[in-house]
Amino acid sequence: MATNISIKNIAQYDGQEVTIRGWVYNRTDKGKLQFIQLRDGTGITQCVAFKKDMDAEQFDIAGKLTQESSVIITGSVRKDERAPGIPGGFEVGIKSLQLVQMADEYPITPKDHGVEFLMDNRHLWLRSSRQWAIIRIRSTIVNAMRNWLDNDGYMLVDTPIITPSAGEDSTSLFELDYYGEKAFLAQTGQLYNEANMAAFGKVYCFGPTFRAEKSKTRRHLMEFWMLEPEMAFYNLEDLMDMEQSFISHIVQTVLEKHQEELKILERDTSSLERVLPPFPRISYDECVERLNKLSDAATDPEQKQLLHIDWGTDFGSPHETAVAEMFDKPVFVYNFPSVFKAFYMQPVEGRPEVCRSVDLLAPEGYGEITGGSERIYDSALIEQQVKKMGLGREAYAWYLDLRRFGSVPHSGFGIGLERTVAWICGLPHIRETIPYARMLNRKYP
Repeated sequence: MATNISIKNIAQYDGQEVTIRGWVYNRTDKGKLQFIQLRDGTGITQCVAFKKDMDAEQFDIAGKLTQESSVIITGSVRKDERAPGIPGGFEVGIKSLQLVQMADEYPITPKDHGVEFLMDNRHLWLRSSRQWAIIRIRSTIVNAMRNWLDNDGYMLVDTPIITPSAGEDSTSLFELDYYGEKAFLAQTGQLYNEANMAAFGKVYCFGPTFRAEKSKTRRHLMEFWMLEPEMAFYNLEDLMDMEQSFISHIVQTVLEKHQEELKILERDTSSLERVLPPFPRISYDECVERLNKLSDAATDPEQKQLLHIDWGTDFGSPHETAVAEMFDKPVFVYNFPSVFKAFYMQPVEGRPEVCRSVDLLAPEGYGEITGGSERIYDSALIEQQVKKMGLGREAYAWYLDLRRFGSVPHSGFGIGLERTVAWICGLPHIRETIPYARMLNRKYP
């Protein structure tokens, strides 16, 4: 009796009779031979229908199969270095073919389609080898993140999606009518994470977050997934040490498990192979100095303007790219001006205009991958910050309580899953990093 197998394991069944259930990815008609590329979600393999080896009716069906028709194929696995597939090098000589459903004419073909057309058909586009590779890598990144944290003593504690207050910029909140009261979709779980940290020591939350930024850049989504660790008794240096080990583990896990997928994406992995601790560290002050030296040296007026930065101004994409290009692996930029950072970040001693914050910039123009800080743990100072920012104290009363009952120095950061996927996969736009992207002009499908 034939063994039911997944295509990813086909090499283990050389010379054996197997059954594969899947969909027709492509078909080539050679008269008495039909070459069927079959995908089952774990990989793609070539199946060969030879007229003399099959029931006549089944061979006739093989010759009529349309793209994405669903079938059950039984046959013998044989090694053939020329056979295409993921993994390649093996094919199945078909003995029987059962048609489950003959698909209608498939709208996505090997020809070029416009991006908007493909996004309109995202529910089908996910079946293409490129999208298949991206989403498989995304899954591994999630798994690597959670495994590293779980194995290092962190505890997953969920945080709410509906919140009464802003975690960061109140202008980028999606507002809800919560039974007659104002509420918002969460832009971060971090404030609640601080409460969880005080209960469990080292925690993380992981879930969807929402930003109502009217941005159309290749780095922005309205809905994305973010993982946020928070650690008691960690200072900024401890945080950077932890982050570099964490990020390195994620990248090296993808390199170990997904060479086939990275080849499909034509990803040059040389820069990823260098993502090993330690990562370089540079202050915001030094970045401003270096960027302005580059600006002064530039001969192109537009480049001069793009690179110039006044102290106290947040980095734009050209600044992040230029700083990252100074190094051969991700770089930490720390101690940013407080004016454009969140209210809960600890000021630098003796320099209240600067906070103990840190961003991790990825190479190759992918920009900020993580953002974090030491948190203010002094009760009077956090009260002062809430008042200074004009935040309603009532909505933050529970958060302020945390500084009254056993407050300790602590730190944490957030990492956006989709930006991380875009960087590791080498993608030009973030829209392909999530199964169903929500962007300024898109909420379908």
